[in-house]
Amino acid sequence: MDGNSSPEIYPYRPKVSSKSGTFISTIAWVVALSLVAVAVYLGWQTRSATAAATVAEVVVIKTVASLEDSDGVEAEMPQLDLPGERGTLHRKVQLHTIIPNRPREEVKQHTVSIGDSVFEIANKFNITPETLLWANYDQLNDDPDMISVGMELNIPPVDGVYYEWQEEDTIEAVAARFEADLEKILGFSANQLDLTEPTVVPGAMVMIPGGHREFRQWLIPVIPRSRAGVSSSVYGSGACSGSYEGAYGSGAFVWPAGNHYISGNDYWSGHLAIDIAAGDGAQIYAADSGVVVFSGWATGGYGYMIMIDHGNGYQTLYAHLSSVNVSCGQSVGRGQTIGYSGNTGNSTGAHLHFEVRFQGGFVNPWYVLPAP
Repeated sequence: MDGNSSPEIYPYRPKVSSKSGTFISTIAWVVALSLVAVAVYLGWQTRSATAAATVAEVVVIKTVASLEDSDGVEAEMPQLDLPGERGTLHRKVQLHTIIPNRPREEVKQHTVSIGDSVFEIANKFNITPETLLWANYDQLNDDPDMISVGMELNIPPVDGVYYEWQEEDTIEAVAARFEADLEKILGFSANQLDLTEPTVVPGAMVMIPGGHREFRQWLIPVIPRSRAGVSSSVYGSGACSGSYEGAYGSGAFVWPAGNHYISGNDYWSGHLAIDIAAGDGAQIYAADSGVVVFSGWATGGYGYMIMIDHGNGYQTLYAHLSSVNVSCGQSVGRGQTIGYSGNTGNSTGAHLHFEVRFQGGFVNPWYVLPAP
């Protein structure tokens, strides 16, 4: 620079270090982000307030409308319709707890009424007729026809033998006698047996689940025409005393009553006959031609009874009659009236007890009667 020249003037620029610049930049970003966050929060609050105001307005409008429409009637609580309400799952309230049915274990009592039969009572309580007979041996003596109106019968809870314990009995011996499972006897809670030391007081009643025994049958024997009849002092005054000859059957049977359906016991091991529906005084017909070998009163619960020998190996028996219309040695034709239905002997209502026998054995009547 010479003496005539003016000196150059430069503006003052303070020196800033690189560290100072970075710090200032960070502060600026923090401030900016804070402002943005505040703005978002204020916006959300404003929107919520607006929504709440809208809801309140809707509620007020509905409430006012409800009050205006009530005409003095007490207004109902308004329904709050929230915007954007999500669907929910609803469950009905159950005031009662459902308890599952448990098998019956106690022995019930059933009073026999008019029209009852061992077969129908057993079916009602879902047990076999044999079980019902075994549980009431002291009254029925294994004979289903011994049932009578007013009789109190034991109804076991399961199939088996309801047994009165004897002094000399043991659990093992009783299980073997009735061919039952020892564990089932011990495990049947109603028996209340101590599994560690099972003892039973003589005279106590014990349920033997699944047990069974033989029946004692009470029957009028077969009375063929070719020889003398049975003793009237043993089997009743209707027993015929002599040998007879007469009509023979064809082997084709007809129904012995006007009705062709059961009204009591069906055919089973404890009841070797069928009980056909027949009102008191209804006509009873010979199922096939033959000779009368029993006519009148019979013991063993049959009441008034008729037996016909058909001369071909078959015999038929008609019991609980109110009266008989034929006599010993008389020949009868198929379908002929031989007596009238009744309720005599061991019976709980008018019906026909009908048996079919062949060469001394019992035949299920359903096998020989025509289809109803």
